[in-house]
Amino acid sequence: HSQMYGPVFGEIYFPGKHKIWCVGKMMNAKEVPEYAYTDFWWNKKPLYIRWFYKLLSYIIAPISQAVFTNAQTIAVYRDNRLVSTFRDTVKSLQDGNNVIIYPEHYVDYNHILCNFEDRFVDTARFYYRKTGEALDFVPLYLAPRLKKAYIGKPVKFDPNAPIAEERARICDYLKEEITAMATSLPEHTVVPYRNISKKFYGTNLPPKEQA
Repeated sequence: HSQMYGPVFGEIYFPGKHKIWCVGKMMNAKEVPEYAYTDFWWNKKPLYIRWFYKLLSYIIAPISQAVFTNAQTIAVYRDNRLVSTFRDTVKSLQDGNNVIIYPEHYVDYNHILCNFEDRFVDTARFYYRKTGEALDFVPLYLAPRLKKAYIGKPVKFDPNAPIAEERARICDYLKEEITAMATSLPEHTVVPYRNISKKFYGTNLPPKEQA
């Protein structure tokens, strides 16, 4: 995800037809303030300045809605609207789009990545039911400090395996492949998923080599 670099890369630089998964609440001006304040700033800023970010979350609401609803996005929900996310994703794939998904969340995995929320893998189950074709998931590593993006070897969904096993297998593969790509590159600063001070950014070197 690399903070905002991932969405910007996906929208502007990713080649060919594509759609990007986007948090649905960032596409609705009424839902933006609560989501933005809680997810971006609430426990990441000093208490004395949080009032400013609370105000900012309301200021950015109409801007957020305008930007994300006019970009190449698919709204992602975590409530009973989730079925619309999968439906729109399958339709986009059938229309010849690649779908870009940044599944990191606030659980550390290693010095390169946070862990993945795994339900994005279910897209492949819905797609297989609709088309009879097995999707490939392709790892993507963004290195903003090198001004490059790297694409790794894909992993194919197995429609005959239990979905829980496929979620774990595909997520584990993608995380390890992204880590391997990152650590194989020249030393560079990793832009993390978490919104933290730049002074805490690490590099792509294994932790013991960063000391």
